[in-house]
Amino acid sequence: MAKFRFRLATLQKLREVRRDELRIKLAEAIRATQMLDEQISAVSSELVELQNTQRAAIAGSANVNTLMETQRYQAVLRSQQSTMIEQAGILAAEVERRRQVVVESDKEVRVLEKLYDRQRDEHRKNLQRAEVKELDEIASSNREASDLWA
Repeated sequence: MAKFRFRLATLQKLREVRRDELRIKLAEAIRATQMLDEQISAVSSELVELQNTQRAAIAGSANVNTLMETQRYQAVLRSQQSTMIEQAGILAAEVERRRQVVVESDKEVRVLEKLYDRQRDEHRKNLQRAEVKELDEIASSNREASDLWA
């Protein structure tokens, strides 16, 4: 009997490649989320430092120009922070969407893997049946030959 050949092997390879590409895109989105979280954290830290600086300036001799500059800078930082938080929300939705696409792609690959396993097992069973049939025929012909000589 012929060697087992999975007819959908090419499709399976294509789906595996697609799944791997989607996983890479998901990893990139997760990395982007982490970087954005780090930037938000850095801006938050800078805002805290700026507030401490303002408190110290108010407690000591207050320079009006310095206070005005720090307030303007604080407004810029808060604006940046709110923009980054909005981007983080959008990015989180994109990460979830990509995660779902990867899950679906993985299901498609697993379906083909299960089909491959079933077909391979069926092929193996057919080979075993053919071998048993051949052995039975050999045994039967040997018995007939020994009956003729006896």
